Amino acid sequence: MPNTLEEREWQILLDRISDKKCTPFLGAGACFGTLPTGGELAHELSQKYRYPLDGGDDLARVAQFLAVEYEDGIFPKDQIVKRFAKIAPPNFDEPNEPHSVLASLPLPIYITTNYDDFMMKALQYQNREPRRELCRWNERLKNQPSHFDSGFTPSVAEPVVFHLHGHTEVEDSMVLTEDDYLDFLISISQDQDLLPLSIREAFASTSLLFMGYRLADWDFRVLFRSLVSYLNRSNARSHVSVQLLPTGATVSDDEKERARRFFDHYFRNQNIHVYWGACREFTADLKARWEALNSG
Repeated sequence: MPNTLEEREWQILLDRISDKKCTPFLGAGACFGTLPTGGELAHELSQKYRYPLDGGDDLARVAQFLAVEYEDGIFPKDQIVKRFAKIAPPNFDEPNEPHSVLASLPLPIYITTNYDDFMMKALQYQNREPRRELCRWNERLKNQPSHFDSGFTPSVAEPVVFHLHGHTEVEDSMVLTEDDYLDFLISISQDQDLLPLSIREAFASTSLLFMGYRLADWDFRVLFRSLVSYLNRSNARSHVSVQLLPTGATVSDDEKERARRFFDHYFRNQNIHVYWGACREFTADLKARWEALNSG
């Protein structure tokens, strides 16, 4: 099964980037090699706090247990914040580093479900002036200041990095436990005004580029369900999802093909094209094609 997109799908994606009509969505796979994976974090917490149930590699489930066990919803978020504080950002000079490649593109809006600030730092490294925004998905975030409140409009020079599932600097913003994911989905479905107008317009009127997700991951499943209404409105546009391959010591071509068929069936009506592979493989291909397009 080939990893890459068809040539016409690449052409559409490059055209949308040129027209500033592409919106990247970053998942955990964009940080692979720099941050521990969700499964690794879950295992660390399971070992440290003697998690007694099944699903010890499921971060949302382990975080839910800790929130209940310690009668404190912020406790598991504290653990993630402390773990991330010990980790340096990626080397943005490294060839094909996902955040760096995306930061080099002329786009006004970047959306992430990650808690880190790597996208912000990558944009600053490119001498751009990004603004960070948080989704105000719960009552405790209602009074958080927002650049959008003063009429800010994202641009290539001053892009916005929108943290859909929160950021480590505001622990209440982090969507981490199973209850958090359910509450987030309910809030977004009941009140779409929780998202700034510029973000809603990006969902509905640009091609979306999902990077670093697995179909089975909580963040991608909740993300997709929260976007369904926007995708239905923009189904004339094509989107791209860089889906991480099924994990395991050895994954057969048959297993990859079955995963592809399942994905195609799941997203049959959303006009989403799939690049199967790691983010760095995709960004290497994207960078080479973008540079070739602009070399003249």
